[in-house]
Amino acid sequence: MEIPLLRDILLIFGLAIAVLFVCHRLRVATIVGFLLTGLLAGPHGFGLIGAVKEVEIFAEIGVVLLLFTIGIEFSLENLLRIKRYVLLGGTLQVGMTILVAFFISRQLGLGPGQSVFVGFLVSLSSTAIVLKLLQERAEVESPQGKLALAILIFQDIIVVPMMLLIPFLAGIKGQTQGSLVLLLIKGIGFILFVLVSTKWIVPQMLYRVARTRSHELFLLSILVICFAVAFLTHSLGLSLALGAFLAGLIISETEFSHETLGNIIPFRAVFTSLFFVSIGMLLDLKFLIQHPAQVALIAFGVMILKGLLAGLTVILLGFPIRTGILAGFGICQVGEFSFILFMKGAEFSLLPAHFYQLFLDVSVLTMAVTPFVIALAPKFADMVLRWPLPRFLTNGFYGQTQKKGARDRKRLRDHLIIIGLGFNGQNMARAAKAGGIPYVIIEMNPQTVRDERKKGEPILYGDASQEAVLEQADVKEARAVVVAIPDPLSCRRITALARKENPKIFIIVRTRFVTEMKRLYELGANQVVPEEFETSIEIFSRVLAKYLIPRDEIERMVAEARAGGYQMFRSLSKEATSLSDLKLQIPDIDITTVRVHEGSPMAGKSIAQVQLRKTYGVTLLAIQREGETISNPDADRIIQANDLLILLATPAQLAGACSLFQDPAGAAASCD
Repeated sequence: MEIPLLRDILLIFGLAIAVLFVCHRLRVATIVGFLLTGLLAGPHGFGLIGAVKEVEIFAEIGVVLLLFTIGIEFSLENLLRIKRYVLLGGTLQVGMTILVAFFISRQLGLGPGQSVFVGFLVSLSSTAIVLKLLQERAEVESPQGKLALAILIFQDIIVVPMMLLIPFLAGIKGQTQGSLVLLLIKGIGFILFVLVSTKWIVPQMLYRVARTRSHELFLLSILVICFAVAFLTHSLGLSLALGAFLAGLIISETEFSHETLGNIIPFRAVFTSLFFVSIGMLLDLKFLIQHPAQVALIAFGVMILKGLLAGLTVILLGFPIRTGILAGFGICQVGEFSFILFMKGAEFSLLPAHFYQLFLDVSVLTMAVTPFVIALAPKFADMVLRWPLPRFLTNGFYGQTQKKGARDRKRLRDHLIIIGLGFNGQNMARAAKAGGIPYVIIEMNPQTVRDERKKGEPILYGDASQEAVLEQADVKEARAVVVAIPDPLSCRRITALARKENPKIFIIVRTRFVTEMKRLYELGANQVVPEEFETSIEIFSRVLAKYLIPRDEIERMVAEARAGGYQMFRSLSKEATSLSDLKLQIPDIDITTVRVHEGSPMAGKSIAQVQLRKTYGVTLLAIQREGETISNPDADRIIQANDLLILLATPAQLAGACSLFQDPAGAAASCD
């Protein structure tokens, strides 16, 4: 017996595998691959699919599951952390885009409701594409990454009320005030139901199901919750998508949200792929061939419009123009939720027929070129920064409010500059404060700068990749700079600029990947600390401790591992950055300081008696005692308790000499 639907699904997924493989090699977004699959398999392509209606039913399930997972991932607590960027930034971006699109659409002869609908379609961007690209480029935690994601979160939320407004946009004259009031009453009643379900019904239900430890029962329970709430909203005259989103929101406030998300994602991937395939089936290749210039011109115009407005939003939030350009380029495409609105609008024939085909072609084109646009964004931003721009654009609005304070601030010398006040930056600031080291922090988040300044932290606002910002931090007089930001491109720019401004400064850069080390050393970094490498060292040191390996042996192995790893990567640098830095000239050695504790075997003895050089191969360069530095001490110099010794040796030699600095309890001083 022939089963057409099974044959069609097999054809869809088989063709999708081939198309997605090609798209992966060409670095084209997965969503575009699914759209191309639909184009090839649909009635305007090779006509491979017969059960088009059945595929559209599966696609509707995909939309429900997509909104369900968005609701689960939507956390009020996480939203509050970046509420300013989500609410203010998202409102500005979406609002300005709708207004401009409305004005342009009206000039083209569309009605008020149609023009607003066009604004809805254009204002949304692709969370899936942008998030994936930011993750690949390790820019999720960068300023442009955080701002782009904050705006995308707002877009994902605002799509729900947009869907509710579509029927009214389609028939503004036909809708009575009474029907709108009735819909509002239904909506309020349903929100009360959601609140009761969130507080009492669903948590108790899932708790009892989870106690059975039955995976199948738990999975069926969450699917029933999802589709039951979606069906309830649909029966009330609201949308399936709204119900799915609210069902996810109910579960997100329970302790079972992560387990639910993990169970539902595979189903979402399958059904949403069918949704994008079904959209692709609507694409008419003949239309694109007949109107290539029109499609390309409109797609270019949409990306320019969205990029400019998103960049302006970021600048209005107080960030520099470079961050605005990078964030604007990131969210300049049309998004997947626009397709959901598009399908809803098609039900009401909201736009003329030829507009739908034009929208589909334009949207797919903007999504396809997004990876290349994001890759070009840094180069374009660098080009713009070479223009004679006002200071408030290069440094940000908030930076202008600090100019007087920066001029009045006491100039620093021989200090530490910490760039980025994330987790690593905070720890570095605490360590500098504890050690009495003068320091200044540079941070790009205006709210963080304001909060930390109230606490008395020496912090400046600005983009450290700008020369003027580093000059504010007295980079030419600084001894060291620690670059602790997650943006690889900015790390490179800051490293090169700091080396240019101060050839003698010691630059330490934190990077996520070992592959970044070569480039950073070439740009002038003295030390590059890759998270991958340090994580490996921490793991193996803890494993060795678990197997009761002596602590001094573990420390020696860690020291040797660090020296070996960094020696290998230092050789990638073409030349040392400072002739005065002996550690860079002879990478096999370490220069370190060690405190002589009370009761140490060497306390009270002369340098000749200790025989550091002869016995251990360790060279004593200097002694710091009560604020005085004794350089190149002679052999008769007596070593006293609490002296700070500056030593020169290999990691293994330092580890071997550690026993000389033991305190009475036998705890070895740190020699690595």
